[in-house]
Amino acid sequence: MAHFQKDADWLDFCAHPSRPRFVPPPGAVDAHCHVFGPGEVFPYAPERKYTPCDAGKGQLFALRDHLGFSRNVIVQATCHGADNRALVDALHSADGLARGVATVRDTVSDAELAELHAAGVRGARFNFVRRLVDPKPDAYYRAIIDRIAPLGWHVVVYFEAADLAERWDFFTSLPTTVVVDHMGRPDVSQPVDGPEFQRFVRLMREHANVWTKVSCPERLSREGPPGYDDVVPFARHLVEQFPDRVLWGTDWPHPNLKSHMPDDGQLVDVIPKIAVTAALQRRLLVDNPMRLYWA
Repeated sequence: MAHFQKDADWLDFCAHPSRPRFVPPPGAVDAHCHVFGPGEVFPYAPERKYTPCDAGKGQLFALRDHLGFSRNVIVQATCHGADNRALVDALHSADGLARGVATVRDTVSDAELAELHAAGVRGARFNFVRRLVDPKPDAYYRAIIDRIAPLGWHVVVYFEAADLAERWDFFTSLPTTVVVDHMGRPDVSQPVDGPEFQRFVRLMREHANVWTKVSCPERLSREGPPGYDDVVPFARHLVEQFPDRVLWGTDWPHPNLKSHMPDDGQLVDVIPKIAVTAALQRRLLVDNPMRLYWA
C-alpha cells in the first residue's frame, strides 16, 4: 500500500466553508472541481510535480450539497497523470450527478475510451502550464483529438495569458468545442480593455467553438478575499459578452495555492457580481453545463 506525504508547503482546503448568501438556481452545476486520491487507494502519479493532501469523492459531494449545487464536473488532476481511476470511481459513485474530464495519452485504447465514456467522461484536458506539466508537441494533442472527437468529447485547455499568442494557431485550429480554464489566467492588474485580455476576448469572439470557465478568482486576484473585486470586471465582461459559452466552478480542493486558501462559500458569493441577473445566472450555472455535459 502506497503512502504519500503531502508537500511541506501544501495548503489544505477549507474544512468548514461558510454557507453562501447567494442561493444557486435549482440544478446548478459546479463545472470545475477535482478529486485527489485518497493516495492509498488511488496512488498519485510518479511523474507528478506536486503531492497534495487527500481530497476524496465523499468530501466533494458533501461540499456540493453544502453550497447548494446539484451536480459536478470533475476534472482529472495533474497529480494523477493519465491514471483516471479516482475520477472514474467518483463518477460511478455520483448516481448520474457528475460528469468528467479525463487526461489521456496518445496511446489510449478504444476500449479505455469506451470505458471512460460509459463512466461519464465527456472531455479531455490538455495542460500547457509549464510549472505543472511538460507540454508536448502539437501533433501529440492532435492524435488524441482524432480519437476523442468521434465520441463527441470536447477539449479543455489550461494555459497562462502569455501562452495565448504562442499557441493561437493551434487553439484556433481545433475542430471540437474548446473550453479554456479560468479565463486564460489574465493579469488582472492590467485593464479589461487592454491588449492582453482583449486578445482572449477576440479568441472567443472570432471562434464560436471556444468556451471559458469564469472561475478561480483566488488564483488571479491581487486584492484577495472575500470579494476578489479586481477579478470581477474580467469575468463579468465574458459572462455578458458570451452568455451561452461560459461555465463556473469552485476548483475545489484548490491545488497549488500559495497565498491563501479560499472559503468556498465566499467564492459562491462572487457569482452574482459576475452574472448580475437571474437569467445570466441560470445560463452560467445550469443551461450551459447541462448542454455541454448532459445533452
